[in-house]
Amino acid sequence: MRKHGTIYIAVLLNIFVFSQISPYPIQAASVQSGTNTTGVSNSSLGTISLNSKIKATLEEVHIWPQATGNIVTYTLNYTNTGSSSVSLMNFFSKVVSPGGSIIMGHPITNDVSKKNVLSKESIRVTYYVNMKQLNSLKGMKFPVYVWDINAKDYLKHAGTFTLPANYSNVTLIGKSINTTMNNNPVTAGSQSLEIYKYNGKVYAKVGFNLTNRGSKVFEDPGYKAYLVSAGGSIFKLSISGSQTDYKIQPNEKKTIYYVTEIPSYLKTDNMKLQFTQKDDALQQEYAGSSYKLPAAAMANLVVGKNAVKKIMIHNNIIETELKNASVASEDGKGEWSFQLRMKNTGNKAVTLSAYDLAVNAKNGKRFPLDSKGLSGLVIKPMEEKIIPLHVQIPLEIEQNTLQLELIESVSKELAGDTAAAGTVEATGTKEPGAELKLPIAYFTIPYVLHTDAQKGQVYSATNSYGTFSYSLQSLQRLPWKDEDILAAKLNITNMQSTNLSLPDLKGMLKIDNDELSASTEIMMDKGIAVLGPGQSTSINVIAHIPYTQEFHTLKVNLYSSEKDEKMPFLTLSTPNTMNAIESIKQGGSYVVSGLGRNAKVKENKTIVYEGMNSNIVYTEMLLGSEEKRQSKMARLQAYYRTADGQLYEAESNQPDNPATPDVKQFITFSAKLPKSAVTSDLSLYIGPGITGTKFTEPGEAPTGYIDISALQLNPAVSRPQTSLTLVSLYPYQLSVLNSKGWTMEGSDSLNITVNYNLQRENSYDMGNFNHKLVLKMTDATGQSQEKNLNIGTDLTVGNYNTFMATFNSNQYKTLTGGVYRLTLYDELMGERIELASQTYNLSIEKAQETEK
Repeated sequence: MRKHGTIYIAVLLNIFVFSQISPYPIQAASVQSGTNTTGVSNSSLGTISLNSKIKATLEEVHIWPQATGNIVTYTLNYTNTGSSSVSLMNFFSKVVSPGGSIIMGHPITNDVSKKNVLSKESIRVTYYVNMKQLNSLKGMKFPVYVWDINAKDYLKHAGTFTLPANYSNVTLIGKSINTTMNNNPVTAGSQSLEIYKYNGKVYAKVGFNLTNRGSKVFEDPGYKAYLVSAGGSIFKLSISGSQTDYKIQPNEKKTIYYVTEIPSYLKTDNMKLQFTQKDDALQQEYAGSSYKLPAAAMANLVVGKNAVKKIMIHNNIIETELKNASVASEDGKGEWSFQLRMKNTGNKAVTLSAYDLAVNAKNGKRFPLDSKGLSGLVIKPMEEKIIPLHVQIPLEIEQNTLQLELIESVSKELAGDTAAAGTVEATGTKEPGAELKLPIAYFTIPYVLHTDAQKGQVYSATNSYGTFSYSLQSLQRLPWKDEDILAAKLNITNMQSTNLSLPDLKGMLKIDNDELSASTEIMMDKGIAVLGPGQSTSINVIAHIPYTQEFHTLKVNLYSSEKDEKMPFLTLSTPNTMNAIESIKQGGSYVVSGLGRNAKVKENKTIVYEGMNSNIVYTEMLLGSEEKRQSKMARLQAYYRTADGQLYEAESNQPDNPATPDVKQFITFSAKLPKSAVTSDLSLYIGPGITGTKFTEPGEAPTGYIDISALQLNPAVSRPQTSLTLVSLYPYQLSVLNSKGWTMEGSDSLNITVNYNLQRENSYDMGNFNHKLVLKMTDATGQSQEKNLNIGTDLTVGNYNTFMATFNSNQYKTLTGGVYRLTLYDELMGERIELASQTYNLSIEKAQETEK
């Protein structure tokens, strides 16, 4: 036992000296259990029997240039036909150059652990040798030895593999080989070679077919890939940016694309694709399989009008198409808008990598587009995505010859090795830059002039949210305090067979070249976030402008915000043609529409109170809820409009509590008009008030109103009644039964009592009573004095109530009788309107003499 071990170590030392300096012979001599992997060779270069149980087959001989020498690798496939495991420590191989140099082969780092060949199994071991300056495989031999204690130097020559004279390690065009990558069986073959020219540079794109024949998912093997010209120039390849997902399922076939920049003068015939693997422990790179490439074809990337371009991303075919292109002239530029449609026709979800977009002009100028909507976009199988695009092109550029350029960004970090060594001038190796730009398609942009949206016309649109139709229902310019409100009302209808999810929309109105982004608000039913098939909703886009400002065109832009980025939803333009305010005839009803706010409003009466300095217009209206349960009603806002177009803001008084079905709400509007205003033909501009992007709530200050209609009023001039028997001041009705007035002779006090009935109409729900009642007493001398009457304190609701008041004046001392007049006034907005008056007899009572 001891002698055998000594001899074995001596032999290993001889082998170590004979095979140049290397750590692996001693490691190979140690006995360790390893994992056997069944490999499949791509071709057999001969078989040698090592003993009765095991044979070796030579497979895959490669050579690869390195700065420290050219590395030759060869693979031996050991097959054990015996019934027990066989140790690989007993077998050695060498390389003999044509000049007679003999060099021991050593396993690459990944195969050092392969120590045994199990019974009825095969195992592949790849060896390497440094052949220094020898750069050809021609004439090489590979002798194989077996440990034999009885042989000279303890090595028995089992046989020699000799490469055939016509041997080539390059797989031919159209052929596939069965080989391994990182011990994973695959079938591989070249597919295509395309040449691209972009931005003064030339790029080569290599297509490589790979089928996973193993039982596990095949990950990126970490191999380097090179494009090798017929003259020996070597260019490192990067995986196409659309190929970042290298995973290949068992039995799945994928086409992997690689790209690199090449010199414009380089000949592209007889090129090959070469794979290499880095052995980090040895700090060496050795060759793997290589494949001859088809003749290079110049890529035709121009996509015609309305044509579909199919591109491969992660082995899924993605349909791309330029749609809905249109241009409008604005401020010396062509305002272009179009959409890029992308549909995943494959069976797996696709995540887009980095792409650049630009519009190319005929004169060579490029106009970049924001392509953030593409990067990282996930497209599910059979899903279609719409990416809206916008760009401004100066009008001096020819607008009818433009192309949309789709450029793929490829990082060298996707090449399989992020720690590239740099340029090796001796071999022509060229490292790519930090990023390659590879054109994918040039879409021809149809020259279509943008057409203005006509009110009432239905148009179709498709965006990233879905397909829908839209129409501009109305465009109104409305009075609002010292400004005007521009209100565009749109209708959106879901044209899909599936639900349309509406984003949280924002808006911007633009008049001519003036953007109203600061004052634009969107009003839509917040309860309608999803439209079912065929379902519609209305959207109001509102902005404030100076009432003196004139303009010619209006643009409406709807968008949503995602991660602080604007996502366009819909854009339209229309000329400055305002809709006439819808007129409602006298006695008609104004209809309020809105989720949970449906109601009808009808005039009860309108009275013009002719005041001393101005006239007061006062309108009572009854609101009937159309809802089936208690609901908050819209807070109505209004303006009075005279026949000559003068507008006056109305104060509203409306109940704060929700409306009850079948119980009407009492609402009043009032405004102060100059005495010169003609009030015989009044209308009321009325609509729901809004605060920001929602309907105004009780206690909130409105910022505008929408859905305006002009309700024709039936104004009546208030005429005072000649009796206090029945005085109406809605919702109250006052009936004076009688009044008694008296004073004492020589007294400066005059007393009156009023007996009355006061009834309140309770069938309506109403807000605060904002009228003031004033009682004026005029005595026989013509002198008048007043008292304010507060309902609830001075006057109480009920029958047979009495009110008493005392008036003082020195003139009362001389009164000997006569009458007094009571006049009742309604004071509203600082103006006093006479309601009714009546004269009563005044009694003079004598003072009782004091008994002496």
